[in-house]
Amino acid sequence: MPLPEYKVVVMGGGGVGKSALTVRFVHSMFVEKYDPTIEDSYRRNLTVDGITVALEVLDTAGTEQFMSLSTLYMRSGDGFLLVFSLTATESLAELHSIREQIQRIKEASLPVGAQTQRTPIVLVGNKLDLVHERQVARDAAVQLSRSWGGVPYYETSARKEINVTEIFEDVVRQMIKADHATPRHRRGGGGGGGGGLNGSGLAGGTGTGRRRRCTIL
Repeated sequence: MPLPEYKVVVMGGGGVGKSALTVRFVHSMFVEKYDPTIEDSYRRNLTVDGITVALEVLDTAGTEQFMSLSTLYMRSGDGFLLVFSLTATESLAELHSIREQIQRIKEASLPVGAQTQRTPIVLVGNKLDLVHERQVARDAAVQLSRSWGGVPYYETSARKEINVTEIFEDVVRQMIKADHATPRHRRGGGGGGGGGLNGSGLAGGTGTGRRRRCTIL
């Protein structure tokens, strides 16, 4: 039977490690540097709580010149990883406007009379391994997550592979729950793409692939 499909959008400021987290999750490798002018779309199957889904993961550019495209990502995304760097206080502040915009766009897209549903979001503090460069206290991030209605918060390291799979599992769990509350998903073809490496060791995690998008403004 074809698998349910979900799109996860990874958003945040430039240089916070969005691409490193995405590539670590999909291909089980660490990417030190990345071209900020290219957006990548990856496909991978993931099994969470016994349910296998086909994920499309959109790794977005965080540089200011590409933020004008964020409305497209927000409208099409089913769930969001909002990423900041634990080594840059300003990167946490950047997420306020991103989250507010997601809420506005999702509410505006609801049919007339439909009840507002909670958007699946995970707050992610990346670069946990850079202990001596840390600027953002855990309490500050926890306070933000609570102010957003108690969204899950994780501290991650793409380099050390800490909590990388967990953040994707959490947002998938939220998307499945939201979908059961308001069924709306088509069944897809299982998300099988290229022959990428399985980054989590979970059952059903062998369908991986990548689609490159080059945006010229």
